[in-house]
Amino acid sequence: MDKRSMVIDLRVKRENAQAEVERILSITEKFNRSLSTGDKERLDRHVSDVKAYDERIAELEGQIAADEATAPMARKYAPKITSVRESGTYRRDGEFSYFRDLHGARNGDFDAAERLRRNAAEQRGVTTGSSSGGSFVPPAYLVDSWISLARPGRTSADLCFSQDLPSGTDLLSVPKITTGSSVAAQNGELTALSQTDIATTSVTSPVITLGGTQLVSVQMLEQSAGSVDQVIMADLAAEYGRALDNQVLNGTGSNGQLTGLLTLSGATSVAWTQASPAVTGSGQLWGTIANTISQIHSARYASPDCIIMHPRRWAWIEAAIDTTNRPLIAPSALNGPNNAMGVAAAVAAQGHVGTLQGLPVFVDPLIPTNLGAGTNQDIIIVARMADVMRWESVPRFETFTAPYAGSMGVLFRAYAYGGLAARFAGSVGKITGTGLVTPSF
Repeated sequence: MDKRSMVIDLRVKRENAQAEVERILSITEKFNRSLSTGDKERLDRHVSDVKAYDERIAELEGQIAADEATAPMARKYAPKITSVRESGTYRRDGEFSYFRDLHGARNGDFDAAERLRRNAAEQRGVTTGSSSGGSFVPPAYLVDSWISLARPGRTSADLCFSQDLPSGTDLLSVPKITTGSSVAAQNGELTALSQTDIATTSVTSPVITLGGTQLVSVQMLEQSAGSVDQVIMADLAAEYGRALDNQVLNGTGSNGQLTGLLTLSGATSVAWTQASPAVTGSGQLWGTIANTISQIHSARYASPDCIIMHPRRWAWIEAAIDTTNRPLIAPSALNGPNNAMGVAAAVAAQGHVGTLQGLPVFVDPLIPTNLGAGTNQDIIIVARMADVMRWESVPRFETFTAPYAGSMGVLFRAYAYGGLAARFAGSVGKITGTGLVTPSF
């Protein structure tokens, strides 16, 4: 590879790294929350990559300029090369469809196969995880779309400490110290210092597969404009987001499922038993949330970072008023020093909606509402989600014509791998009980 080709290749990698920086920042802005430890590590890495690419590009361009200055005759007769910006084989507004080419390559379209191979070469440096070695890597804009389109259905999943899934494993293991070192005052000079051997264990998670299919007509693939990618992606991504979030919340830990937050053993559990539920008052929700926060402090020696509840529970809290008919939870534009119990940030069916006791509140419609003896209770999660580790791979896409050839159909298959593990089960607090029956307004 000559220097100019190296510059082009570096510019593509630099553009993709910068896109990752912007994507991570946009996620935190969208959910109005600070960067998690994992997000910050990835952000720092991509920022460092951008800087390194800039330095290397500048170095190579300096060498090219020096080479040209010492070879005027060669430059005179050689084709003039100007600055090139490689935009990639597949683009959101481009002429080629990734899904159409997947279909075409399986049916002898050599141009489609070549575009897929070229795209794979373009993406190799920017994809991570188990799918990096796949035959065809999805273009960066589709991976970004997969995340953004799925995001409305994955509120709780996106609050976890997220990491790229490592390749070549079906079991994820995170070391954990169960007995730590000891430090104590020395009992006089030249006496032995305190010494305790560290004991360790591991928190593990299976690597599960989340996948789905969609049957599309050949006519749609071959006769439609460039929007076919968006149509297929939107449907598969939306369902993938729902399935992932459901695993994070309700996974049973068996039959190929993750262990979700609601089935996590050893979590901090607080029962709110109340025949006449209310937000404030003795033994009511406000004190119960404070009690849960306190128990997490005692178990983890660190603070929770969010509250997750069903939309119906937040609506009930917002409907609460004081003795003078003022709302306990005021809209952010109206909130003042005389009403600081909570703040409503947005009217939303899912995602960030406000603040309670200094913690951001997120509503997730996948929180079950059929719990308890009367199958009419929901649950409130108060947790330090930075302690809940989620692994996720880049999605893979494949096409199959059999046995649909007779009806001119093409089956698209999408799947990704994932894992979930809570480093400290006590960091997850679960409020349950009769106080959380179907709310009355």
